[in-house]
Amino acid sequence: MSRDSLHRVGYVVKRYPRYSETFIVNEILAHEAAGLQIDIFSLRPPCDTHFQDRIAKVRAPVTYLTAEGVKAGTFWSTVNRAAGMLCGFWPALARAHKHSVTEIYQAILLAEQVRDRGITHLHAHFATEATTVARLAAAFAGVPYTFTAHAKDIFHESVDAADRREKLSQASAVVTVSDYNCRYLTETFGDAAARVRRIYNGLELADFPYRSPRQRSDTIVAVGRLVEKKGFADLIDACAVLARRGRRVRCCIIGDGELESDLRRRIALAGLADMVELAGPRPQPHVIRIVQEAAVFAAPCIVGDDGNRDGLPTVLLEAMSLGTPCISTDVTGIPEVIRHGETGLIVPQHDPESLADAMEKLLDSPDLRTELAERARALIERDFDIHRNTSQMRRIFATAAAVSAAPAVSPAAIVSPATAFSLQEVA
Repeated sequence: MSRDSLHRVGYVVKRYPRYSETFIVNEILAHEAAGLQIDIFSLRPPCDTHFQDRIAKVRAPVTYLTAEGVKAGTFWSTVNRAAGMLCGFWPALARAHKHSVTEIYQAILLAEQVRDRGITHLHAHFATEATTVARLAAAFAGVPYTFTAHAKDIFHESVDAADRREKLSQASAVVTVSDYNCRYLTETFGDAAARVRRIYNGLELADFPYRSPRQRSDTIVAVGRLVEKKGFADLIDACAVLARRGRRVRCCIIGDGELESDLRRRIALAGLADMVELAGPRPQPHVIRIVQEAAVFAAPCIVGDDGNRDGLPTVLLEAMSLGTPCISTDVTGIPEVIRHGETGLIVPQHDPESLADAMEKLLDSPDLRTELAERARALIERDFDIHRNTSQMRRIFATAAAVSAAPAVSPAAIVSPATAFSLQEVA
């Protein structure tokens, strides 16, 4: 029996499944292929209308930690049940007084599942609510926890620095998805970030076969949620630049999101209705086909007004694997994969003219497309194989100390739950 199979890991996420979070599904599938037992815990039900086909391959059971509308009686009966089941529950609960009743209730439900199912480790994705609940549950159940920090949970203006510092310092280990993120966390949080390590998101390479881009139509494709940080407004403006130069190309933007109406208006005002298509969400096989037929993959990512930005978009890795040459910006970890003139082209943020120049350059040069694509595929094979990268995560899980992540408290610090919470909060 392998070392991996000796452990059972609970994955904690805000919502499962989510159309845009294929990297989590890829990770879970790779763990399962290696024999690791996974249980998925979601704080909320899904809200998307489309899902990727790969979700059907996941064997792990999904448990929804439903907390909406919980009443005082239910909350306190759950507390009392957990106290009789979980050793050290009262002191851990006393330390949780600053958290919401919803988070505490979900953490108790999760801790009970940890004990009932023999889960030895908890891992959360994103350093926000999912990690809060995982951290509390780990303390209640006496198991270690880890988490992966991505982008919004690091850079957004709403990030609570004290909360992140506490999570970083108490986790057995922290994973993040780029060297840029590693440096940022270390510079921002110092010793609290000492256990942060970079593990790139990976791909199941067999699902993204390389095809030479030498013979491609004059099509530009982009994939992502229609939100500010993706920079799709700049892509539309760059298409307008090409149109003014007399170059009519097809640009297909796949995805949905809060800016759809704004982007449609931008397309109409620029007179690009016959040139730029907002195609909505699509199943992954359809996305793969569209990307592999395009001459250019554009990801003009920006830093949003609220500080939000991409960490390292998985769609870039997928396009590079498929053989479609990529253009992006120097946001966060993107230059770690899009190395200008070597594995793709980098343009400045908010610069439609430069983006148009780069797109035209690739459209006009089959040789350049081919050279960039071949080197990009080699980089993906070397650094982004999902099986190699998740094996690093399993080593983290396997070696995590089987003790509570929360520090011990003295008996004097132990208080009854009634002093820590108000019944009014859950009435």
